[in-house]
Formats: sequence, C-alpha cells, structure tokens
Amino acid sequence: MRVIRARSAGFCLGVSLALRRLDQELEAAGGAVPAKAGRLITLGPIIHNPLVMQEYIGRGVVCESDHRGIGPGDRAVIRAHGIPRDVENSLRLSGATIVDATCPKVKKAQVAIGREYAKGGSLLLFGEKEHPEVRGLLSYAENRAAVFGDLRELAELALEPGQSYFLAAQTTQDRSLFFQAREQLETRLGRSVPTLCTICDATRDRQQEVIDLAGQVQAMVVVGGLNSGNTRRLAEVARAGGVPTIHVERVEDITPELAAATFAGSSLVGLTAGASTPEKHIDAMQAYLENLRPF
Repeated sequence: MRVIRARSAGFCLGVSLALRRLDQELEAAGGAVPAKAGRLITLGPIIHNPLVMQEYIGRGVVCESDHRGIGPGDRAVIRAHGIPRDVENSLRLSGATIVDATCPKVKKAQVAIGREYAKGGSLLLFGEKEHPEVRGLLSYAENRAAVFGDLRELAELALEPGQSYFLAAQTTQDRSLFFQAREQLETRLGRSVPTLCTICDATRDRQQEVIDLAGQVQAMVVVGGLNSGNTRRLAEVARAGGVPTIHVERVEDITPELAAATFAGSSLVGLTAGASTPEKHIDAMQAYLENLRPF
C-alpha cells in the first residue's frame, strides 16, 4: 500500500524541549537513576505517550501523581503541560529541586490569562475539563473561570449580564471552533469579548495538513498516545474529512479485523502522528502500512 506521511507528524517544540530537560537530568545521573540517589520525578507524565513514559520509568524516573509526596533530595521535573499555580508554589517550598519543563506556549498562555484576570475579567476557557494543561490554565484565573468543551457547553454556561469576560483556549484546541465560540459568545452578550489567541500554531498546521491529506487518501492512521488530546483531535479532524480513520499507539494495536475494516479497498493511506509521538513509532507504522497487502 502507498503511504503519504504528514510532514508535521511527530514531536513538537514543547515536547522536544521537555524531553531534552529530562534527558539532561538522566545524563547527569549517568544515564539512569542510581538506586541510592535522590529520586528523579515527573509530576504526572511529562508528555502524553505511555510508551515513552515506560521507557523513562525503566531508567529509574518516578512518575508521581501527588505533589505532596515530593520533598528534599528529590528532583521534580514539571511536565510539558504545566501544573496549577498553587501546586508549583508548594513544590518550590518543598525543598525539592525544581526543573521546569513546561512548554513555552503553555507558559505564555498561563501568563496571558493571569494578566487578563488581573484586569477584573472572568475566564471562559475552551478545553477539556480534566486535562492537566487546562487545570493549570484555570488556576491563573483563580475563582473566576469556567471551562467548556464545545459550543453546546458554552451555550449552557450561566453568564452574568454585568460581568466582563475574556476568552482563551487550551493550546491544542481546534482554532476554527474557537473562533466560532467567540462569535457565539459575542452574539449572546451583545458586545465584543477580549480574546487571547493561545492556540499553538503547530496545532493549527498539523490539523490543516490532516484536512489536506483526508482529501487525497482512502484511509488515515494517527499514531500516538490514546491519552493525548492533540492526537485525538487529529483523528477527529480526519474522520470529519470523511475517511476511515484509526488512532493507535503502535503497530501491534492494529488487529487483522481492524486492518480489514479500515483498509478494505484502499491503496493509498495517510499517516500522521501526535505531538508526543517519537519518530521511531511513526517509522514502524509506515513500514507496516507499506508492506500491507490489499484486502
């Protein structure tokens, strides 16, 4: 089968920088964390790719979900998605050494939200409620914030007529939906709403490339963590383009039944990957697809 591979597939700048910081910490420890050394910790997965995290855990990195267990002697790497402001403040008082690997785009969004919140506005954030990046962004607007995941949820939010609002988004959200949300909000309020353009350009470019690919191919494969928001959205964009699409973490996840259902009658398939997918995983998927016999 012929494969068209998206040029943008694979690590984004924020992921590359975060993993570089973690690799530097491991290199300082000799390539792996010695058993008697202080712990090298990521507060939550440093990126959303379980296979990558398994590799780091195998080298002695500890993935902690609760910052309250981190203390003196530990080296804590802040994940690429960032963390809530109160958690970061607690970490800095814990006695642990802090290594900030927050994506620069996420950090910029945090600062912008904090600055706009200080003017007295209430934040309306387009994003996934339970996503770690969203929890961090919301913390910069303290007690005046609400999150919505789609236009329906925005329409259902209770808004106070006399309150000023500002709009922002999780950095990996769909840009067209974000601007539709702004239009809906301004129509509802009858006034313009300050809008922070916090969606990463790399996200926009990846989604646009998937839209273009979906118009050329007979099926699409998206490779990356099932817990990765930006990867899931690539699959959603591909499906919206009308082509059969699968989202998997590795070649082994494609069963014969899934392959037959997805690739039946296909001779040309598109391949892309999320921002936290290593190149070796994309290469392996491309080799699998190119060697796949027609169904």
